[in-house]
Amino acid sequence: MEFFKKTNFDFIGMRKYAYAFSIITFVISLVYLFIHGPNYGIDFTGGTSLQIKFNTPTEPSQIRSAISGAGYGDAEIKNLGDTANNSFIVRIPQMGEEAKAGDIVLQELKTNLADHPYEILSVTQIGPKIGGELRRGAYYSILVALIGMLIYISWRFEFKFAVTAVISIFHDVIFVLGIYTILGLEMSLTALAAFLTIVGYSINDTIVVYDRIRENLKLMRRESMATVMNTSINQTLSRTLLTGVSTLVVLLVLIFMGGEVIHGFSLALFFGTLIGTYSSVFVASTLVLDWNLYLERKKALKTAARAAR
Repeated sequence: MEFFKKTNFDFIGMRKYAYAFSIITFVISLVYLFIHGPNYGIDFTGGTSLQIKFNTPTEPSQIRSAISGAGYGDAEIKNLGDTANNSFIVRIPQMGEEAKAGDIVLQELKTNLADHPYEILSVTQIGPKIGGELRRGAYYSILVALIGMLIYISWRFEFKFAVTAVISIFHDVIFVLGIYTILGLEMSLTALAAFLTIVGYSINDTIVVYDRIRENLKLMRRESMATVMNTSINQTLSRTLLTGVSTLVVLLVLIFMGGEVIHGFSLALFFGTLIGTYSSVFVASTLVLDWNLYLERKKALKTAARAAR
């Protein structure tokens, strides 16, 4: 199935505008991350997570009001599923050496919401040391994924293809992380799963384009590399858009109907799919071309220098 047949868009000719967009958004994301930093959740900072199911209709505002007197008014309260479910996750950040936050919150709920009986589904406590280890593990997991991609693509294609693919993925991750930070979304283990999924989606899209470029380099030997690149991107455009649009439709459903718990996960994947589709066309492939042009200019200068001697 193809949306577009025999397209001839000049993607290569538009690469300077794409570079400008990428650099601007990349710098904005880095500056915002440097100033504000990610909004780490209790998975990475430590704290207590309570999963509670009320037997009567209850609003998040009622829960917050009930626990505010104990100093936990800033706790994160999310409804599990639809509002009629009456199941909530209450996440309490680490506060000093307080180790009984869960017990205190449960007692406050029992006292201040006496007409809202509840049952405890789970209580999870994460110490600050464990949270720090998980945070380092999150960075290492993304780094290992990028290194793995570098090795794999170098083996399957060429080193310059591998480097530009990793640059493209890094560009995607920083962009989404910047959006995530600007929107104030919580960085949790679920969000980490979304970022690793973005890495996988982005590289998959890029590999498809690279594969067609490799095929056309053999079939179009008399054409310039710019022409080969542009032809390859156009030939894979229908597949790229079909994959991207179908994924975005599902993610939009999850964003608006999936509930609060996976809202951040869905948003991260949505923006990741958008930027991943863009980067596979305008970043990864065009960087290979400019790298190749640089090597050709360098070779021509050396040849001219030898001829001048």
